[in-house]
Amino acid sequence: MRYLTLALAKGRLAKKTLALLEQIGITCEEMKDPDTRKLIFTNEEYKIKFFLSKASDVPTYVEYGAADIGVVGKDTILEEGRSIYEVMDLGFGKCRMCVCGPEKAKETLKKNEIIRVASKYPNIAKDYFQNKKNQTVEIIKLNGSVELGPIVDLADVIVDIVETGSTLRENGLEVLEEICPLSARVVVNRVSLKMEHDRIRSILTGLNKLISEDK
Repeated sequence: MRYLTLALAKGRLAKKTLALLEQIGITCEEMKDPDTRKLIFTNEEYKIKFFLSKASDVPTYVEYGAADIGVVGKDTILEEGRSIYEVMDLGFGKCRMCVCGPEKAKETLKKNEIIRVASKYPNIAKDYFQNKKNQTVEIIKLNGSVELGPIVDLADVIVDIVETGSTLRENGLEVLEEICPLSARVVVNRVSLKMEHDRIRSILTGLNKLISEDK
């Protein structure tokens, strides 16, 4: 039997996913060692390999078949735009992708003028303004604290993830428009879903049962 490979986005998302998998009997003790330098971890009983990856790389690994299954945030799936199947919402890591800015920017958004938008998510921002709002915008890609954009007059508004909104409020910004809800999702390689349908379906069914019980 070939190994199924799972790519998990590093951090809280990986920890929560591993905790869920443990509940359906798929364990990987060696991943819990904080000092390990290993990159690939194996569960021999189920013939499953795991690896941790930067979130933005998970859809790439899955699209090219280096991973059969991936777990990553919806924001990354939208931004990367890879050819993969999104098969399940795990229901944790909930937040929203929003257009944010100072209160005065509400009027700017209504006028349909060319505005500057700062974001770590240029593709999501571009798609929202051009395809959903039919508004011409100049997108500025930032990698750090995007909240700075409107404060230092680099941009009129920002497109960013909002959890509680406290960082926005502390900096005199607010949510102006909501783009979409976000959470952790399971993605699957298109070929793997056909070739390993029963094994993948078995994992998904187990996870789905758990999630349904929690609701």
